Amino acid sequence: MALDVGDKRIGVALSDPLQILASPLQTIARTSDEYALHEITGLVNKHEVEKLIIGMPYSLDGTTGPQAEKVLAFKDKIASQLTIEIVLQDERLSSVTADQKLKETGRRSARLKEKIDAAAAAVILQSYLDESKLKNGEGNPDYSAQF
Repeated sequence: MALDVGDKRIGVALSDPLQILASPLQTIARTSDEYALHEITGLVNKHEVEKLIIGMPYSLDGTTGPQAEKVLAFKDKIASQLTIEIVLQDERLSSVTADQKLKETGRRSARLKEKIDAAAAAVILQSYLDESKLKNGEGNPDYSAQF
């Protein structure tokens, strides 16, 4: 499972059981950290998640800025609630990529921001899955997150 953590919303994505393809799941309104943590914990338990990937918003030059610090603080809160492995994944431009993919499929609506957040989480997760396969010597995957 992957998260795209924002100040107002958290996008959530899941992979298929074979960890080949990432798909958007939902968006959680971040009305409070307690509410968001409760929802995330519930999803982790419901989907029997073994690893949580959190998008890390590095600056384009690779440094951490104020938003990255917020994500790290939220990651620490999640880590205090869960016993599964948590991995930070570079998420630079994931929202831009997700927006472009949604436009390509013609999926535009009043709820676009929520869809972009979940789609961005899918982009983050797909990036992680593809990198993991390459690190494990499983060839050059050519999969795209499902929107």
